[in-house]
Amino acid sequence: MGHMIRRVQLGDEDHLAYIQTESWRAAFKNILSEDLLQNLTQRDRSAAMYKRLLEEHIGNGYILEVDGNAHCIAWWDRSREVDMPDYAELICIHSLQNNWGKGYGTKMMDKVLQDMMDAGYAKVMLWVFTDNHRARKFYEARGFVTFGKTKPCFDTQEICYERDLPAQPL
Repeated sequence: MGHMIRRVQLGDEDHLAYIQTESWRAAFKNILSEDLLQNLTQRDRSAAMYKRLLEEHIGNGYILEVDGNAHCIAWWDRSREVDMPDYAELICIHSLQNNWGKGYGTKMMDKVLQDMMDAGYAKVMLWVFTDNHRARKFYEARGFVTFGKTKPCFDTQEICYERDLPAQPL
């Protein structure tokens, strides 16, 4: 199966929304309540959010396509945390469940980390649901560590992970 990673552009908002909402339904079904998950996975609202981000040039988004079909998305920007102003922030990385465990998330992560390094960042941080053990294992396998910083999010908790970016290309 061939894959390609490209920067998102205006017109991709429906693909972005589809991947986000479908991946949330699969990944968070045992983390968030059914009512909350139903509310958070409305494709039209997600598409409108991505359209606004694209129109206003906020952040950096990517789509990974497998055999010409959108499968994985990622979005990053400078950190929104006031105590981490020199960090890049991985805001999201989502993929469709049918290709989990096939290495596409790693390929996307490598692309995003390289983009952050090219933009001059030396550190990256992210938030993940504390109970999202699959994602936490993914991040830890890629060198992310946590120092126990948490915050409430929806009806659960998120934990902060961070890592240094290498000085050389990945």
